[in-house]
This record gives sequence, structure tokens and C-alpha cells, in this order.
Amino acid sequence: MKIVTSLSFQGQCREAFEFYAEVLGGKVTAAFPYGAAPPDMPVTDEKYKDWLMHCWLEVGDQALMGADMDTAWAPNVDKPKNGFDVTLHTEDAAQAKRWFDRLAQGGRTVMAFGETFWSPGFGSLIDRFGVPWMINVVPAADWKPSQA
Repeated sequence: MKIVTSLSFQGQCREAFEFYAEVLGGKVTAAFPYGAAPPDMPVTDEKYKDWLMHCWLEVGDQALMGADMDTAWAPNVDKPKNGFDVTLHTEDAAQAKRWFDRLAQGGRTVMAFGETFWSPGFGSLIDRFGVPWMINVVPAADWKPSQA
């Protein structure tokens, strides 16, 4: 089984997923615009032709899914994303800091990246596309916080 987070955008899905692929070292393996849909699809307005109805990003054995949605199809898609975070875990603190710094560019830091009582490195942010992220370093078995 694989649990995959699906992110909704309003015309920025392609840009967001290309950015995520670059930052995370992944590959967008599917990007289907509404304009390529079969003629009987209910979404026919020309303004949506370049919006993505389905996008898939592979990063190692993990994935993110996304789509562009209008408020008529997904009420509240235009509101701040709430109640979830896309969370990245790694044992490499330097890698975690790089991810955090790149994802935070043009966004907003919620909790600055740094040591916590549970991790040698943790931070949270909302990226420039409005997606909330948490970046966490998985501590080694013998790790102790410096303030312990």
C-alpha cells in the first residue's frame, strides 16, 4: 500500500510540481492538462486548458499527486491550506536544511529550522504556493539534544 498526498492549486500545479521535483530530486511522471481531456469532459472553458487535471511526482519510492481546481469544483481551494503538512524525514541534517531553505523561498517560515528536543533539525514553513511543509531530521540512536 502507498498513501499519497494530493495537493490542489489554482493554475500553479505545473509550476509547483516542477519546483518540487527540482528541490527534492524527483521527476514529474504525469502532467495531464484539461485541454488534453476527451471532448465529453465537463470542463470545457478555454481558461482551464493549460491547468493540470492530474500531476504525479515520483521521489524515490514516494510520490505526490496534484491538480488545478476551480472554486466551483472544490470550494475553499482558494483558502489557506489547513489541517495537514507535507512532511519530509531524513537522517541527513544538511539535506534537511537545504530542503527547508529552498522550499521557504518566497514563502513563510512558521518555525525556523533548528534543533529541538526530539530532533537535530526541524522546521516548518508554508511555501510560495501555499502548501504547508514540515522538515524533520530523524535522530541517530545515540543522539542527545545539546540542551539536555
